[in-house]
Amino acid sequence: MEVKKHLSARKRARQAEKRRKRNRKLKLTLKKTIKEVLEKKDEESLKKAYSLIDKAKKRGILHKNNASRKKSRLAKLVKIGSEK
Repeated sequence: MEVKKHLSARKRARQAEKRRKRNRKLKLTLKKTIKEVLEKKDEESLKKAYSLIDKAKKRGILHKNNASRKKSRLAKLVKIGSEK
C-alpha cells in the first residue's frame, strides 16, 4: 500500500480498510449461513439467513434486488425440502 502524504488521505485509507474488513466479514458470514440453509433446509437457519441478508442490504453490501432474489430462492428450497 502506498504511503499517503496528506493526513486526510491517510485517515480515508484507514477508514476504507476498516470498512473493507467489516463488509468482508459480513459477506463471508452470509455465505456460510446460506450454505447452512442449503444443508439443513429448516426454518431456523432460514430465519438467520434472512436477517443477515437484510443487514447486508441495509449496509449496501448487497443490492436490494440481489437480496430479494437470494431470499426468494432460499425460501423456495426450504419449502421443497420440508415437503419431502
